[in-house]
Amino acid sequence: MSQQGAALQSYNNELVKCINDLCAKRDEVHKQILQEEEEKQKLQNDIRILTERLAKVNESLSKKMASRNEFDKTIAETEGAYMKILESSQTLLNVLKRESQSLREKSTAKSSAAPMS
Repeated sequence: MSQQGAALQSYNNELVKCINDLCAKRDEVHKQILQEEEEKQKLQNDIRILTERLAKVNESLSKKMASRNEFDKTIAETEGAYMKILESSQTLLNVLKRESQSLREKSTAKSSAAPMS
């Protein structure tokens, strides 16, 4: 019987040791869970902050793109009007040159036709 008691005591000691080992492993896993939950919270906060920043940047970009498009439109309209002014100026210059030439020719013709005194 004493042998059986010793065996039982040995089994009991081993069982207690295994339970203690399992508890230690469980505590280590629990510690890791707490660390990862803390990291998860930090990352979720970072994501929230970055999402807000992204929304602000997107809004700013949208406004700036609309502004740039307005500038492009105004520049295109102004350049178009300027080209029309240049074309009109060129036409006016050509008409003026023709009229000047015509007046010179008429003036020269009159001077040639007038008798000399």
